[in-house]
Amino acid sequence: MIAKITGCLIFIALLQSVPVVAAEPEASVFDVFSAPQIHGFYEVRGGYRIHNDPYEKDMSVMETRLELEASTSTEQADFKLKGDLLGDLVTEQGDFDLREAWVFARPTDAMDIKVGRQILTWGTGDLLFINDLFPKDWQAFFIGRNTDYLKAPSDAAKVSIFGEAANIDIVYTPQFDPDRYITGEYLSYWNNDLGRRAGRDAYVHTDRPNDWFRDDEVAVRLYKNINNYELALYGYTGFWKSPAGQTLTGEATFPDLNVYGASARGQLGSGIANAEMGYYQSADDESGKNPLINNSEMRYLVGYTQEVATDLTAGVQYYIEQMLNYGAYKDALPPTVPSRDRDRHVATFRLTKLLMNQNLQLSMFTYYSPTDNDAYLRPTLLYKATDNLSFETGANIFFGQSPHTFFAQFENNSNIYTAIRYSF
Repeated sequence: MIAKITGCLIFIALLQSVPVVAAEPEASVFDVFSAPQIHGFYEVRGGYRIHNDPYEKDMSVMETRLELEASTSTEQADFKLKGDLLGDLVTEQGDFDLREAWVFARPTDAMDIKVGRQILTWGTGDLLFINDLFPKDWQAFFIGRNTDYLKAPSDAAKVSIFGEAANIDIVYTPQFDPDRYITGEYLSYWNNDLGRRAGRDAYVHTDRPNDWFRDDEVAVRLYKNINNYELALYGYTGFWKSPAGQTLTGEATFPDLNVYGASARGQLGSGIANAEMGYYQSADDESGKNPLINNSEMRYLVGYTQEVATDLTAGVQYYIEQMLNYGAYKDALPPTVPSRDRDRHVATFRLTKLLMNQNLQLSMFTYYSPTDNDAYLRPTLLYKATDNLSFETGANIFFGQSPHTFFAQFENNSNIYTAIRYSF
């Protein structure tokens, strides 16, 4: 509701800021608005699975999208409104996705405030997230939409305070904003209750925290640059962003979650190194004895990125999820449910090459889990034909030994996609 009201106010302000030719117009409060800037794009995107999936359509993605972005400002504040009109042949529905609708102000030199629907992110990982507890759109990521759509919007208020000792960001979300998680609508997934992969035959139904100012979230980042290294501490209180529990009747739930973490990033040799860690406190099951709720975890990440040749960049990361109270988890696990390892390891490798005066970008991003024996490959090709016209093609390839592991469960969703975008 806040996002919709904010969007309407911005829209009215933009309309009022357009000059109208009239004889000696009366002064208006809207005269202080700058002329609105309008941008956007029109895109057609299509993709198909490369394996037969009995629980999903052959189309992985098939859609047209019109994005419009309008912005204006006054001496005191900036305003932005961005939304996507979408025609989706997979769901056979049209939709409107309000991506941004915010007001930004700087009441003092030491404080920024942004209120409304906004895209939020922090942390040091490359497509791996520990202390970034803002919503992600995993369906968009896996079916072949542009990577920008991995970040879903938050309806929040963000306050940034800048000081000599340190800087602090505080984000308050008055109503829980979950991930756009796997539901079975676009992607098949492993279903423990059925003991097999499922999809459109078994949609994920959730019991989502949904009360304003009660089911809220708070995220905090305290950070400072020291000798060109950015050091940060993080805190979060809210809920697991994707379903991490289940009721006795089979509904997926979002149990309470607290996260405490830290990160460091800076130059090391000829490249950039990063490290990050987080303690995930599963507040509804701290003992680990409830098999229907995720256990607490420790999460660790180290990474390094370097330009290894002209217009050729390579990046590597190593990530670990360590389940706490593993003995209690094993004792409580039903015998028909496949068990997780105590530690899940994931290595990533990114290689990006720019060609043709940097108008052609070739990229390969690979996830590989040596503990789960599964992998996920993301090759992409992006060609900018003109300042307005671009072409994209790529793939999402999943494989693994056991269908219940994270990447292997999506094996039948492996797909190839292509897109044409005209920007204005």
